[in-house]
Amino acid sequence: MIKYNTVKVGFVSLGCPKNQCDAELMLAKIAKAGFGLVNEPGLADVVIINTCCFIQSAKEEAIEEIMEAIHRKSDRLAAGGKSSHKIIVTGCLSERYRQQVADEFPEIDGVLSLSANDDIVEAINSVLLDRKAISLGDICNHNMEGERLLSTLPHYAYLRIADGCDNNCSYCAIPTFRGKFRSREIENILQEAQGLAQSGVRELILVAQDVTAYPDLPELLRRLCKIDNLKWIRLLYCYPERITDELIETIKNEEKIVKYIDMPIQHCNKDILKSMNRTGDEQKIWDLVAKLRNAVPGIVIRTTVLVGFPGESEEQFTELAEFVNSVRFEHLGCFAYSEEEDTPAAAMPEQVDEEERHNRREIITEQQEIRVTDFLEELVNREYEVVVEGYDKYFEMYFGRSYMYAPEIDGMVYFSSKSKPKIGDFINVKINEVVDNNLIGEQV
Repeated sequence: MIKYNTVKVGFVSLGCPKNQCDAELMLAKIAKAGFGLVNEPGLADVVIINTCCFIQSAKEEAIEEIMEAIHRKSDRLAAGGKSSHKIIVTGCLSERYRQQVADEFPEIDGVLSLSANDDIVEAINSVLLDRKAISLGDICNHNMEGERLLSTLPHYAYLRIADGCDNNCSYCAIPTFRGKFRSREIENILQEAQGLAQSGVRELILVAQDVTAYPDLPELLRRLCKIDNLKWIRLLYCYPERITDELIETIKNEEKIVKYIDMPIQHCNKDILKSMNRTGDEQKIWDLVAKLRNAVPGIVIRTTVLVGFPGESEEQFTELAEFVNSVRFEHLGCFAYSEEEDTPAAAMPEQVDEEERHNRREIITEQQEIRVTDFLEELVNREYEVVVEGYDKYFEMYFGRSYMYAPEIDGMVYFSSKSKPKIGDFINVKINEVVDNNLIGEQV
């Protein structure tokens, strides 16, 4: 008989916040079943690796994590220990490649597709009894509801409002393993948000493959803003063509919605966008950015662009580089095109040389570093509200985020304080200088 409280489970979650939400649903089930949770996979009897496979580098990271777990398992056996180090793989890699993961890594004890996340406790029980746990269901049955055990700092949480995607961008494999767009019922979202707020969460970050595809997003936002104790509501993954006037007005008028929006444009050249199966062109993006900045003074815009897409000429790349330099997005991430199997783009002619893709990425990234320096210099001598997130012993300073920074993907504000603030406190900080693209200030 298994003594749950003596079994240690380690959990490694890779990839995006949507994957993190899946992990938190599973963590709640594991904890409720009575298993002990440990932060260090090497100390675990069962390690669960929640994988990502969005692009090649994500697949490589997932495989590297799996191989590390396999090596730990082999080392234990070589040292004469029992085969108590079990490995379960979940997430996008196990959904996308399903049986291949089990076949190519025979040392793995369990493989669960996304739709089988609810079976995580049963899978742990099986592997502890030395039985393989292979569960490959239908992505349409992927559950987004339930209690979560938050893995973020206690004052913020991701709030998933939908999953899957119908945009079918030609370079993206997500619809093949995350499925078609499926939105959650608004009442379920509100109930979860209410519970998070009551547990001490002050910032909600709305996530989905495409947040703006949610039916009547402005209405959802307005109702979320009525929840007591919430202070900030942040929007990630907004499709530019679906950013409506009503949504902009909602961002402008609702005090709790931070003046920050993440809207990946991917490119500005009309022909490249068409090949990507996206709409729009340089002028439309210009107009949208101008509309956002005019309607919502101080709004911070994050975007991502994709370089080296099949057929992208030097002239088209230069057009993109000059465009983002002119628009001066406050935050910009640049990806080199990754040739993904089962996508239309992978079969397109005129594939750009891989080295050239990465060279183009370096150019955009280096340009953005200069733009960020200029942007941050403009913030010196201003005061901003900052949520405290920790203390850096090396710099002997506290650090946190203003509304301009989303967790994990943007920067930090470092500051001195005589009052010893706690994590989750909202305080005012005056910016005094910029050091290595970090804002340095003091609590006022």
